[in-house]
Amino acid sequence: MSMWTDLQDVEYSLYYLDAGGIKTRVLEAGTGEPLILLHGTGGHIEAYARNIKGLSEKFRVICIDMLGHGYTDKPEYAYGIDAYSDHLLDVIKALDLSEVLLSGESLGGWVAAWFAAHHPGIAKALVLNTPGNVNNNPEIMKALKESTIKAVIEANYENVKTRLEWLMYDKSQVTDELIEARYKIYTQPAYQKAVYNIVALQDLEFRQKYAWDPSWCGKIDVPTLLAWTDHDPTSKVEAAKPIQEMIPGSELTVITDAGHWPQWEQVEAFNETLTDFLMAKVR
Repeated sequence: MSMWTDLQDVEYSLYYLDAGGIKTRVLEAGTGEPLILLHGTGGHIEAYARNIKGLSEKFRVICIDMLGHGYTDKPEYAYGIDAYSDHLLDVIKALDLSEVLLSGESLGGWVAAWFAAHHPGIAKALVLNTPGNVNNNPEIMKALKESTIKAVIEANYENVKTRLEWLMYDKSQVTDELIEARYKIYTQPAYQKAVYNIVALQDLEFRQKYAWDPSWCGKIDVPTLLAWTDHDPTSKVEAAKPIQEMIPGSELTVITDAGHWPQWEQVEAFNETLTDFLMAKVR
């Protein structure tokens, strides 16, 4: 099973664009309603490699390396949710889009929700995929920060593998190819510096102003699906309830036999869940 052989019979483009001065890596495939996919902390485009083919049959799929991540530029400041959101807005402008569908995993789900609340009229619907740790659990924050820094600063096969296995319910889903892809990203000199800006959100003082709260979640006025899993290492299904109450009219579904990356472990179930929800809401 390979990330890129999955795309051998798919017409796609892998390119860079200028998003407000940030050189940004983009993978695009398909036609239809534009659907932007946002990865999690320490992630990159390849986190959605298994989903591109299926989703591109219904949507114009646009997958990006977010600010400071992957092969996108890594400016020298701590990355808050507002910075990620602003970068997303610049990507949308650079693509000359007026409306988009958004789906984000973990950090990406947090960014998607924040974006919809602070830039009304652009996002048409949201799928928030295991946004996780909504209660700002200090133990989870500490574990994520330490494991991410270790995987980058002490990058080797085992450390990167351990970081990826933490995401999965089925550890065998962590392939050598995925490890190699992430290892090459983590060993970039610029990434060795940027990792501290990436994990800034795992410090409670910096994180507080972006915490899930009705004051901003209540401004989300588009159809929203919370896609949780039954083995998410960051939070149990019950942790989704507060967000569901904060976002007016939001819905909750649970994808079974998956950890923090349902899009990777349960490809068909994830694609079907996302497609059914979005197609029903944007007609």
